[in-house]
Amino acid sequence: MRAWSVIATATLVLGVLSGVAAYERATPPDDWNEIAWPFPRDGWPAGRAFHCSAASCGGDIEVYIRPKLGFCNCTSGVADDDEVDRVADVDLISERFVPISAGEAVRVADMPGRIRPYNLRLGDGTRAAIGIAVSHRCDLLVAAAQGRGDAIQVQRAALELLAKAEPARWMKSAMNTQ
Repeated sequence: MRAWSVIATATLVLGVLSGVAAYERATPPDDWNEIAWPFPRDGWPAGRAFHCSAASCGGDIEVYIRPKLGFCNCTSGVADDDEVDRVADVDLISERFVPISAGEAVRVADMPGRIRPYNLRLGDGTRAAIGIAVSHRCDLLVAAAQGRGDAIQVQRAALELLAKAEPARWMKSAMNTQ
């Protein structure tokens, strides 16, 4: 009887360990790595920057996020695509950017705003970019993303990153919305 008990316990322990190992393999690693803010100082504080490799996101993609406190129309928020063009920091990546299409409404960290796709001209070719501007009271949160994939791919990856718990928590804290 004792041998049966030892075998049953050993089988149970091996089953649990196998289950834990399978779960850890099935849980994808966080594909985004935080990188240093790549832009020179300007009138706004540096934000946070993230990189996702081509293997994980379908193309090398970088996302840059920062608050611009006191820089929004307190009544209308982010009203139109012209405002996204002016404030979303796409010009920090390249001053040679061209909108691909009209923008659309978006919510990021429970804040309303707009998102718009662009083509960027860089020294090594053309890249897709996304500009995002959302507001809370009189403050803006902007994000710019760029990558070697198409604009839809860059937009999807950027919005997935911005929806993750840690970046969303940081954005809400930076905007004093918690």
